[in-house]
Amino acid sequence: MTQQKPAVDLPVRDDLRGLQPYGAPQLDVAVRLNTNENPHPPSADLAAQIGSAVTAAALHLNRYPDRDATLLRADLADYVTATTGTPVAADQVWAANGSNEILQQLMQAFGGPGRTALGFEPSYSMHRLITLGTSTRWVTASRDSGFGLPVEAAVAAVREQRPDVVFLCSPNNPTGTALDLSVVEAVYDATDKMVVVDEAYAEFSARTSAVTLLAGRPRLVVSRTMSKAFALAGARLGYVVADPSVVDVLQLVRLPYHLSSLTQAAARAALSRRDELLGTVEAVKAQRDRIVDELRALGLTVIDSDANFVLFGQFDDQVRVWQSLLDRGVLVRDVGLTGWLRVTAGTPDETTAFLHAMADTIKESSR
Repeated sequence: MTQQKPAVDLPVRDDLRGLQPYGAPQLDVAVRLNTNENPHPPSADLAAQIGSAVTAAALHLNRYPDRDATLLRADLADYVTATTGTPVAADQVWAANGSNEILQQLMQAFGGPGRTALGFEPSYSMHRLITLGTSTRWVTASRDSGFGLPVEAAVAAVREQRPDVVFLCSPNNPTGTALDLSVVEAVYDATDKMVVVDEAYAEFSARTSAVTLLAGRPRLVVSRTMSKAFALAGARLGYVVADPSVVDVLQLVRLPYHLSSLTQAAARAALSRRDELLGTVEAVKAQRDRIVDELRALGLTVIDSDANFVLFGQFDDQVRVWQSLLDRGVLVRDVGLTGWLRVTAGTPDETTAFLHAMADTIKESSR
């Protein structure tokens, strides 16, 4: 029997008391579709190339890494330019350990005590946690019944709350819904503060990137990651595209040498093979669309998705459905949204296993 540790009353900040850390269950099950990972690992050839790059970098681990990640930022700028059709220079890009560190640096620079951040919920829960972690006040506005964000509602919330930072998410997590650029433009025009567009799942969407709006908008920031479409969640590489003045400010709050030589080497090797890595995007989208169609055929309500996951419901007890799927070896995500669950698009076999488990769960509940 495991002994329970006694409670320790530490002098924690009052505004952090009672908060729960971010985290999805990491369970050893046959089919894990709860964390929006790309189900297709790098090829053996690419893994070898990354390994060679990391080995070369390891020969110099006695030295600190390039604290400005100069070569990596140039490679990222080239990638964004090629994929968005918008010229982006290296001084418009900043990289960090996952997009979460990017978001944290943004809040350290533009949030803080006496300042406010606004999010449109349901949305990515780390926006709220990072905001609170930087002693910034968090306020919310709701999406519509289909989890969309109409221009008028977004602008009204910004004018009412007058936040220092506005979080927009496109495609939005956990709903999968994407924003029309008119929403971003209108929100930007409605405030003289910072607007952050989280595009973690942009490569899975047919929508135009907010990167195309950056020219002439120095307070607009676009956050991205290599965790999803690039299938590099384990490498932890996120980046921001913005006006060079924003990048200059972020360097005031970044930790010295925050991005290791090994991470920079692995990311650059992956970017050199981006066509191969991004080749899995269409396969993932096909499984996403299959999930949407087949769940609707089962009689469930499903939200159209521009991401690599699907929000579905509406259940009387989503916790019971989640457990039923887990009992059948399939792990999906209960995001805390009453009546709804989220599933990541997996491989064809993983998707089949999920759909069969879902069909069995529905049959069981109808008995």
